[in-house]
Amino acid sequence: MAETRSAPTVGQIVLGLRLRDLRERAGCSFTDAAYALSVNTTTVRRMEKAEVGLKPPYVEKLLKVYGLSDSETESFLSLVEEANRPGWWHDFRDVLPGWFSLYVSLEGEASLIRAYEPHCVPGLLQTKEYAKALLRTGFPGADEEELDRRVALRMGRQRLLDEPKAPVLWAVLDEQVLRRHVGSPAVMREQIDHLTELIARPNITLQIIPFTAGPHPGMFGPFQLFRFDIPELPDIVYTENLTGAAYLDQRPDTAAYLEVLDRMGAQAAPVPHTEAVLGEIRKEF
Repeated sequence: MAETRSAPTVGQIVLGLRLRDLRERAGCSFTDAAYALSVNTTTVRRMEKAEVGLKPPYVEKLLKVYGLSDSETESFLSLVEEANRPGWWHDFRDVLPGWFSLYVSLEGEASLIRAYEPHCVPGLLQTKEYAKALLRTGFPGADEEELDRRVALRMGRQRLLDEPKAPVLWAVLDEQVLRRHVGSPAVMREQIDHLTELIARPNITLQIIPFTAGPHPGMFGPFQLFRFDIPELPDIVYTENLTGAAYLDQRPDTAAYLEVLDRMGAQAAPVPHTEAVLGEIRKEF
């Protein structure tokens, strides 16, 4: 049996989808593929859904059944080896829940990240001190060493914004995000200054929904939508609750969230006004 693990990498997801396409093009059923591996059909299904790791010997047998040439098989197996390498966040598995490791993988591969946040500044945009104050509240039993580990993980995620192929990030925040005191007034001033600097980047857009805008369609809770430059991957929406998360990739679901984001963007203060809004709120700290 293939080994289970907490969450797949984006590479494993993509290769699972490619295995599915290759099987279907070859006219093979799940039963045919399972017979080639001497496993049950559930194992094949889970491989294609990236619910289990991709073992090179299993993949090689399947590719031969699906009619790939030796050179094509070799290239595919190289991709498997690369996809199976743990991401940088693997070193933080002591403070990274399994259900969130997929989020970090998706975040790192996305070409576009659209987010709505009603409670706090998104993790990719937080300062170190803001993050620490926020995490201290979220993990009241954590000692300083654990808090520092969690902050280091969050700061590590932010490195993707400095990469040559950094994603486009478009976040919509409720006004209360900026008015909620997290840490000291100095922490909040630093955080708002940081946001002001970030929005000068061409790949970062921030909009604020003022209290005066009234109710809006995203009031059910925070969420993120990821879009990729990988043909096999559809848009994926991430929603979180107290003890876990959900990843949605069905077109009706992602389309609904995308529509809500568009409607909230139209209801929020225009993008050119964001710097002025941040400046006015900063004066209150």
